[in-house]
Amino acid sequence: MREFMDKREALLIINPIAGTRSKRGVREAVIQSLSPLGIEVSVLETSGAGDAAEFAARAAADGIEMVISAGGDGTVNEIADALSHTETTLGILPLGSGNGLARSLGIPQDVDAALKIIADGHKMKCDRGIVNRHPFYCTFGVGFDAVVSEKFASMSRRGRITYIRSVLREFLNYRSQPYAISVNGAVITEKALLIAVCNASQYGNNAYIAPQAKLTDGLLDITVVHSGSPLSAVSVGMDLLTGYLDRNTHIDTFRVSSATIARIKEGPAHVDGDPLTLGKQLDIVCDPTALSVFVPEKEEEFKPFLSPIKAMLNDIRYDLRAKFLNP
Repeated sequence: MREFMDKREALLIINPIAGTRSKRGVREAVIQSLSPLGIEVSVLETSGAGDAAEFAARAAADGIEMVISAGGDGTVNEIADALSHTETTLGILPLGSGNGLARSLGIPQDVDAALKIIADGHKMKCDRGIVNRHPFYCTFGVGFDAVVSEKFASMSRRGRITYIRSVLREFLNYRSQPYAISVNGAVITEKALLIAVCNASQYGNNAYIAPQAKLTDGLLDITVVHSGSPLSAVSVGMDLLTGYLDRNTHIDTFRVSSATIARIKEGPAHVDGDPLTLGKQLDIVCDPTALSVFVPEKEEEFKPFLSPIKAMLNDIRYDLRAKFLNP
């Protein structure tokens, strides 16, 4: 790979069908923001799965300084995989439904504010997780959330309401499964509603599955949600949204650099919300400082209840502005 030259270049990758938000004006906004900094912007649009990864890999091989993702979590993950362990930095314009990595990094949902972070140029190296050779940046999961991801992916409509309906529908029929979890030299046998292995603090949409997880600590946080009554599930759901889940008595948490999860048979799993089928043994490891990404210069401290409320209000404010000022 050639070294970066005096000429500064950026590649903007737009997924036109990601999420529910319009991509209108994104190309112009990026060029207007970065051109005054002497950054030449090229633009490519995806037309199917794998395009973003191919475009980003080519950019990294050509020594492009930055690749900007304008899409959802799937687009971000394809680009992140291609850029991991390269000198090219990822910029994120969160235009998907969940925007898990962007939210965990403190990147605003507002495109102009997210662009300012890229223009400011502050970057950090973040970890990623790997399960059976499949990378993930926010969460890997088996159990109930994997089944929901599988069903949600097959739906024609996306968004928060569709996801909530899918959760409620699947919860009525789902039965907890037995697992053997090898962590920190011990083997724990557990019948669990779900097991989430977390590099970041949330799934997306401000659902904090591992409130204390850090993207830069070289560790993964495992959240085990026990099987229980409908009342206990409501308790877990409330704490998931308020950031108190790590204090809930219906879960166990472990912080590890690697782990193995064994289950009775192969079945559904997800990496950052994308469903896939994996085998009975799941080997998980943290890959430290894998990805260079643009982030806010100041990291905000997470505060249970207050941080989720602030994020929710920011989402409402942005959605209203997008609806009425940019119809």
